[in-house]
Amino acid sequence: MSKFIGNKSFYKMVLLIAVPIMIQNGITNFVGLLDNIMIGQVGTEQMSGAAIVNQLIFVYNLCMFGGVSGAGIFTAQYYGQGNAEGVRQTMRFKCWMAFVVTALTIGLFLGGGTFLIDSYLKGEGTPEDAAATLLYGKQYLYIMLAGLPAFAVVQIYASTLRECGQTVLPMKAGIVAVFVNLIFNYLLIYGKMGLPQMGVRGAAIATVLSRYVEMCIVVCFVHKDRQTYPFMEGLYRTMKLPKELVIKILKKGSPLLFNETLWAAGVAMLTQCYSVRGLNVVAGLNVSGTVNNVFNIVFIALGDSVAIIVGQLLGAGKMEEARDTDNKMIAFSVFCCTCVAIVMLFFAPVFPKFYKINDEARTLAKYFIMATAVCMPQNAFLHAAYFTLRSGGKTVITFLFDSVFIWCVSVGIAFTLSRFTAIPVIWVYVLVQLGDLIKCAIGFVLVKKGIWLHNIVEKD
Repeated sequence: MSKFIGNKSFYKMVLLIAVPIMIQNGITNFVGLLDNIMIGQVGTEQMSGAAIVNQLIFVYNLCMFGGVSGAGIFTAQYYGQGNAEGVRQTMRFKCWMAFVVTALTIGLFLGGGTFLIDSYLKGEGTPEDAAATLLYGKQYLYIMLAGLPAFAVVQIYASTLRECGQTVLPMKAGIVAVFVNLIFNYLLIYGKMGLPQMGVRGAAIATVLSRYVEMCIVVCFVHKDRQTYPFMEGLYRTMKLPKELVIKILKKGSPLLFNETLWAAGVAMLTQCYSVRGLNVVAGLNVSGTVNNVFNIVFIALGDSVAIIVGQLLGAGKMEEARDTDNKMIAFSVFCCTCVAIVMLFFAPVFPKFYKINDEARTLAKYFIMATAVCMPQNAFLHAAYFTLRSGGKTVITFLFDSVFIWCVSVGIAFTLSRFTAIPVIWVYVLVQLGDLIKCAIGFVLVKKGIWLHNIVEKD
């Protein structure tokens, strides 16, 4: 058991990295839950419209994450090597990538937003409800687009800080931002303190405002404290990049960009498959998804920690220590998430009661939450295995492991069962989750073989 259990100093090291990420994501997702409940109090159509748009923007968020993560593999290893100029170069690459991804996304949503929202409204329900949901979704989308540039800047800075082990500043900025979001949600959704009652539009304005607040905090503090963040010195003296580094990042990073984009699109497609069973399913998935995000912070933060800690060890050439650390971190993640899953199962019937939705949607939400809870240990292992493979630059394998699997297996199961059988939607959802057991077996073999034990910045 000593292979999977670390000593006190090991867990202290892991928690120093993971806890700030958990706190930031936890507060963000908890406020997202309150935000969702507030919109849900206004009406099912407004909540469903916002939920559909958030599912679409989720694709952008993951695309941005994939775009900066390719360079982030090099950032972590450069930092472990003590190469500050290497960190600066990877950050400049992220700036260019963020600009391209954000510009393309805004153009896509401005031109095709109506079509994308409408694709989720083909299930059972009245034409009036569908039309209202489409209207509210469009209102929400066009305001949310204004916040994408701020989100991109935060991703550039926060991802770099985390890859260098500096997780506290992004946490603090995130905490301030979510409270700004929460306060203005209350004021603008319901029209308090003399402000207009704007419903779903107020929720979008509050979110955009909070993103710019978060951006200002991160950027200002990082550039003010050059001693703590020496790699920021001279960052914008030039935006030119060495051709050799760009080629290396694109070779390693392009599969990550495509992976995150296609994986997020796969998740959106899964929701669209479930939505053909009716608008109540969309409402139930929205409630369960928001609740699930609050509990998922544990395995997400621990997975991010794998990428940071193991990546730095690989960059420093400590291969055996990296393998040993990775084994212990995966075991720790699965154990923690098993405990969280038990709590989640206990509270599953409680959360849907906070929403003003009909009984069918509330019941579906409860069972969706319970199904996710049962599968949480499995998801914890998959997340840690994914970041293990990624830390060593095995991005083509992670592309096959993640995106190809979700489209070929998960979407295939959901599409077939939702359209060509009468199986209740909750069982369709469960069978899709159980399909990930195949990926668990593949991930176990890949991690155990140690194909990820690779220093990709050694020659630098």
